[in-house]
This record gives sequence, structure tokens and C-alpha cells, in this order.
Amino acid sequence: MGLPMKRSRAAAEILAAEFKSAMRRLAAGVTIVATDGRGRPNGLTATAVCSLSAEPPQLLVCVNRNSAPNAAIARAGRFSVNVLATRHKALALRFSGATGVQGEDRFARGEWTVAKTGAPVLADAIAFFDCTLVDAIQSGTHTVFIGKVRAAHAHRNGTPLLYAAGAFQALARRAARANRK
Repeated sequence: MGLPMKRSRAAAEILAAEFKSAMRRLAAGVTIVATDGRGRPNGLTATAVCSLSAEPPQLLVCVNRNSAPNAAIARAGRFSVNVLATRHKALALRFSGATGVQGEDRFARGEWTVAKTGAPVLADAIAFFDCTLVDAIQSGTHTVFIGKVRAAHAHRNGTPLLYAAGAFQALARRAARANRK
């Protein structure tokens, strides 16, 4: 059986809807990716973040090309990835754009410090990674930013905030207890 040669626009839209529906079943950790392009902090809530390599330590972050933080990360050449706890749900909503707050106004909530590279870091994040930009790859609607980790820190307090089924979620108690050990 061969592959179809062409998909109609309607079929492509159905595939996109099916893809989004299936991706909602894949739980992901919730982060805030932050930078300070041109001396102004900018950031967004992101779940498309993962480890790329341990040697050298690198992360990849996928950011919509139409978002202001995308251009800010590219200009600054640095970014932080701040892993959120369940107590950060309101902050995750704020940085997602759901509350209508944009740009540097998003940083009016939370305690923000500056990392080694100069990127903003959430002081009480359960973990953070401070990165310099290694590469930016355009793919579809997003840019895949690859960052070399210059500093990282993990706190032992807090249950990770997850995103699944179209909503923020928490780990079950048993899993949360095991995570603290």
C-alpha cells in the first residue's frame, strides 16, 4: 500500500485537529521560558521543552514564530527555562496570554532574579535552566531553539505543574511523594 500523493486542504485540517486532540493526551511539564531582549524581559508559558543532550548539557524549546518572545529570544541569544510547581498555575496562565497581559508586564507577578547569562529566572521555580542560544531551526509554525545550559538548579519543594487534556494538572499524591525523595 503506497502513501497518498496529496491531501486536500480539508483533509489537512482534519489531520491538524486529530493531531491536537492526540497531543492533549500527552502530559507535559509546564515551564516559563524567559529572556531579556533589548533590556526588556519577555517570556511565555511552554510545554514543548525537553533535554537534547547531557554532554554538553543542552535543551530544546519550541516557540511559535508569531509570538513576541520568539523574536526576543533570537535577539538576546539567551533564555531561561523555569519549571513550574502547582502553586504557579496563575503565573502559567499569565504567561500563556490567557489573562491578556503581554510583554514585560507579565513579570509584575512572581519573584524574578537574573541568571548568570542575564536571562530572568523565577526565584521559586522548582528547577531552572539558564541557557545561551546555540541554534534556531524554523519548522512549520515554530522555531526550535537549542540552548546550551550554563547553569541549572533544582529545588526540592513543590509538585510539578503539568498540562494534559487541555488543562493544568497536578501529579497524583503517590507520584508527588516519590518525586520529593
